Amino acid sequence: MTFNDRTTPLTLLQTRRSGKPRDLAAPGPSPEQLDQMVAIAARTPDHGKLAPWRFVIVPDDARPALALKLVEILRAENAEATARDEEAAAQFATQAPALVVVLSAPVQPHKISLWEQELSAGAACMNLLHAAHAMGFAGGWLTGWPAYSPGVRDLFGSADQRIAGFVFLGTPARPLEERPRGDLSRIVYRWNP
Repeated sequence: MTFNDRTTPLTLLQTRRSGKPRDLAAPGPSPEQLDQMVAIAARTPDHGKLAPWRFVIVPDDARPALALKLVEILRAENAEATARDEEAAAQFATQAPALVVVLSAPVQPHKISLWEQELSAGAACMNLLHAAHAMGFAGGWLTGWPAYSPGVRDLFGSADQRIAGFVFLGTPARPLEERPRGDLSRIVYRWNP
């Protein structure tokens, strides 16, 4: 099977496969390509036209500083963090050639529910991946402890926002492999009154 087959829009969706961020290498998207990907991601369904998400592109030259900040925040938030945990935090920030942090930025209070706005932020992450794959790159959407850390969140957004995901982008350094998928008979139902 060829993954992220761009022959047609349908084949791309049928063969979509994320890349593991640690396995993504150069070349990554250019700044112009990142801007185009974010513009595509912003076409996400958005009830009320609220744009309840934000995209923070972390430039390549800022990634080492992010690594230092993650280690600093890990130490401050987790007194039991080991040297190995610190190394993993630094590696997290510097894997893959490009990084976009997607924030859930709901408009509150508003008649559009918080749930709908949070779903839209998740859809924005997925659209970002679709855009990357359509442009010939691969991407991986991660969360992990940094997504739930107030200190890390404060690097990118405000207290009323949450990190929806870290989207790492690049070129697969090794062939993508299929992962086990759920049995559709267990997750798809036909409603019958």
